Amino acid sequence: MNDRGSGSEGRAPGREDDRTRALVVGPYLTRGGAADLATRDPQARLAEAAGLAEAIDLDIAEPILVSLSQVRPSTFLGKGKVEEIADAVKNAEATLVTMDCQLSPVQQRNLEKAWGAKVIDRTGLILEIFGRRARTKEGALQVELAHLEYQKSRLVRSWTHLERQRGGFGFLGGPGETQIETDRRLIEERMARIERDLEQVKRTRGLHRKNRREVPYPVVALVGYTNAGKSTLFNRLTKAGVLAEDMLFATLDPTLRQIRLPHGAKVLLSDTVGFISDLPTMLITAFRATLEEVMLADVVLHVRDVSHEDWEAQAEDVEAILAELGLSGEAGARILEVWNKIDALDPERLAALAVAAESAQGRERPSLVSALTGEGLEALLERIEQRLAEGRVELEIALDPADGEGFAWLHSHAEVLGRETLADGSARLVVRVAPERFDTVTRRFPQAEVFQGAAERRHAGR
Repeated sequence: MNDRGSGSEGRAPGREDDRTRALVVGPYLTRGGAADLATRDPQARLAEAAGLAEAIDLDIAEPILVSLSQVRPSTFLGKGKVEEIADAVKNAEATLVTMDCQLSPVQQRNLEKAWGAKVIDRTGLILEIFGRRARTKEGALQVELAHLEYQKSRLVRSWTHLERQRGGFGFLGGPGETQIETDRRLIEERMARIERDLEQVKRTRGLHRKNRREVPYPVVALVGYTNAGKSTLFNRLTKAGVLAEDMLFATLDPTLRQIRLPHGAKVLLSDTVGFISDLPTMLITAFRATLEEVMLADVVLHVRDVSHEDWEAQAEDVEAILAELGLSGEAGARILEVWNKIDALDPERLAALAVAAESAQGRERPSLVSALTGEGLEALLERIEQRLAEGRVELEIALDPADGEGFAWLHSHAEVLGRETLADGSARLVVRVAPERFDTVTRRFPQAEVFQGAAERRHAGR
């Protein structure tokens, strides 16, 4: 953990740095606690908390790990630990303390009084990151909506000014309306306006999605724990320039690019926001529209960082959110696991994972890749192609070479997998269509026949 704060530890008190000096505190219940959260390694959790703070460019002092047997209602921490951290705040000259937990408004207020510094909890920190990173109009609106919901929950007489009474001038509030009631009403009015704006944005997104559905390209969505390497994989496959840094939540707004699979078929690849443990509920709700790309994708790639010590726990967090989005049970069959960052493994660990992957049955078998070096990506693309082919029908269609309109129609409404010129001069096309498009294509081309070589090709590619 020491390297997290090493860049600033040696600075003199009068250092020239306009970043906010912050202390990161990881208060985790020990095993057997009242609300046991010890499924993760505490040091890994603390490292993640420091990473969240670094994501908004805070100047971080040495992170502090606190083991708890129980949570105190008034301050979350015990009295002795509160006093100990107060000294640490003073020594580090910190003006901000991030607590890697969910604090009640009362706990937050009491800790701020005890430490003489602003205190934000995990939810507040994640909201701050999302607020800085959102680039699209929809992303910005969703973040603001989530932030207002969070602020509304804080309006429980947490600050003395909220207890003042307002006069009854009518335009600011009725007779005797308190400041807290006014603040809550103003927040609710702003939330209602944002929700109306979001509905308009969603309608626009729906039209864009409908237009994309008219194009026969299937959608492949990348999901995974934040910093699992999704954007690096996205860039490697698409040759795009999406921000891909060793930073939590480097990508927020969804990005779509077209790629070509080994046999020539085109797909749309979507990069999405990374998931994280204890993701604020209001953000899951607010970003549901953004994650529609995942819910409607033909194939979902669950990218996992196999070099991370908590990769199993991270996978459970992602799977829980996917289940909440409706990707479980039969719908979960669309998910393909991608074990990324194999370049960071030692030979023994890599060999063990390769054996584990090979022993998995059929659809459950993960793909081992390195988005950084490109290792394993060709095999991954073949797996994606196989998955897409499972639910689609391949047709063989003979066309007159002069039928330009027919060629154009097929390229617009189906995946053209191959073309061959026959001895009589006619062209033979092999196309792939979604089941719901089968009748449309066969009505347009009555000569179409189910391609007999499709099953053999899929079997050979397994």
